[in-house]
Amino acid sequence: MKLVRRTYNYFFSKDREFARRLKSLLGFTPSNLSIFKLAFFHKSTSNSSDKYVPFQNNERLEYLGDAVLGTIVAEYLFKKYPNSDEGFLTKMRSKIVKRQSLNKIADNMGLDVILSEYNNTRLSRSMLGNALEALVGAVYLECGYVKTKKYIISKVLRRYLDIHELETFDDNYKSQLLEWSQKNGKIVGYKVIAKYKFEKRDRFKVAVMVDNEKVASADDFNKKSAEQLASEKAMQILGIKYDENFALEEAYNEDEED
Repeated sequence: MKLVRRTYNYFFSKDREFARRLKSLLGFTPSNLSIFKLAFFHKSTSNSSDKYVPFQNNERLEYLGDAVLGTIVAEYLFKKYPNSDEGFLTKMRSKIVKRQSLNKIADNMGLDVILSEYNNTRLSRSMLGNALEALVGAVYLECGYVKTKKYIISKVLRRYLDIHELETFDDNYKSQLLEWSQKNGKIVGYKVIAKYKFEKRDRFKVAVMVDNEKVASADDFNKKSAEQLASEKAMQILGIKYDENFALEEAYNEDEED
């Protein structure tokens, strides 16, 4: 039955162009196109009257995909590094599934193009990672865990991540900044300068203070993450490290704050 439906979707469905785009993205044509369309509908476009979008936005799929992706990445790392301890595995998993990483992967996958077609709102950086998680949720519902794991490992992790580079990459910017401050006789502190609602959730704006002077600030949905983002910005400003992707991230952040 699924084979018949997939054939129909690819050749005869009114959404056959979407089905063919999914085939190039996933490696197969889904039998249930509606759940995949749903993966790209952000809640800001939830007033859609499209009959193929029964739940109106991708939040439920995002919730499911987040859990599935975390489990797959954990299992992948557990098998790839049989001699590594829990601390290393936890840090590696965090580097892969953190919001910035998922945003970047989704951008490289070209999910922004599909999002722009299905949403009548301006795209934000966070919508990319959310859509990727929702897409994982849709693949899981379509194919089950084993095939979803195969897709994530072969089509996402191995294609869009340099796992060996991540092994030595230290993304704990707060720790690095504090270490720099100790070596240079500086006092670093963090201050919540705003708390507001964004997409119906609490969002925090945190400032990095060096010797009681504000150096940088950043926003996120929890204070720890905001501190990390602000620390990274502060390190750029202070010349402690250089990241060629920083300008791109800044451009997206400015768009979100406008």
